[in-house]
Amino acid sequence: MTATLALTIGLAVLIGVSLGLLGGGGSILALPLLVYVADLPPKEAIATSLLVVGATSAVGVIPHARAHRVRWRTGLIFGFAGMTGAYAGGRLAEFIPAGFLLTGFAVMMLATAVAMIRGRRGAEGRPVPHELPVLRVVLDGVVVGLVTGLVGAGGGFLVVPALALLGGLPMPVAVGTSLVVIAMKSFAGLAGYLSSVNIDWGLAAAVTAAAIVGSFVGGRLAGRIPADILRKAFGWFVVVMGVFVLGQQLPEELRTSPLLWTGVGVGATVTVALAVLRGRRKPEPRREPAAPVPVGSASRH
Repeated sequence: MTATLALTIGLAVLIGVSLGLLGGGGSILALPLLVYVADLPPKEAIATSLLVVGATSAVGVIPHARAHRVRWRTGLIFGFAGMTGAYAGGRLAEFIPAGFLLTGFAVMMLATAVAMIRGRRGAEGRPVPHELPVLRVVLDGVVVGLVTGLVGAGGGFLVVPALALLGGLPMPVAVGTSLVVIAMKSFAGLAGYLSSVNIDWGLAAAVTAAAIVGSFVGGRLAGRIPADILRKAFGWFVVVMGVFVLGQQLPEELRTSPLLWTGVGVGATVTVALAVLRGRRKPEPRREPAAPVPVGSASRH
């Protein structure tokens, strides 16, 4: 086993930990790992990441299901809708330059990260839905699925916010449900890619096995971490990986500039900090009008 292959397999464990713990982030790790460590061509790496993330998510959902952290109806509807979009995205990716796909991937990661770190305004005190409305689930599923197929993202970094921020599901439940969706959409996106990309099945199998081991570790940790901390950790994790992937698309002279990376780090931190501060501003409490005094209730003197 070469040093590169050993490093790739070792780091693949983190893919599973991320999926099991956060319900996403598997492709965010898998894609850079396969491109920059395993040295695969971008489109082959995207297809391989779909296989790895799909198989790992399918296995990783088991501990969440046992702990009753999966909304099956929501997950399956979202997944079937997402499979349609993912297959179409996988076919469209054949006609789009790889650099454009990776850049779009990174930009969406950063936008989603800010939303996760800010949280869902006004969520406190609202009832938690057992299942989400079908129409909303279908629409979100198709859009997220299209992104999944195009950029090789299993979609967890979009599915988890959709379930937690828009749908109002508790973060641990959003994590478990997202794994059902990710597995379905990843396999559909892979089917779209197989018509134009060849996969190194030996490498894919080794990386998948390592990721599955990590998913069980992440699944056991997921129920022990407070939901708010889990949500913010997910957001910051996506920020770091998004900046890294975006930076890799820059010209060589810019990628090696310490001044640029310092500026990027400061800018990202300030942007997210401002978003967090805005999210913490609580709306002024509504003043209820004074209740009218019933006629004849005043004391007579």
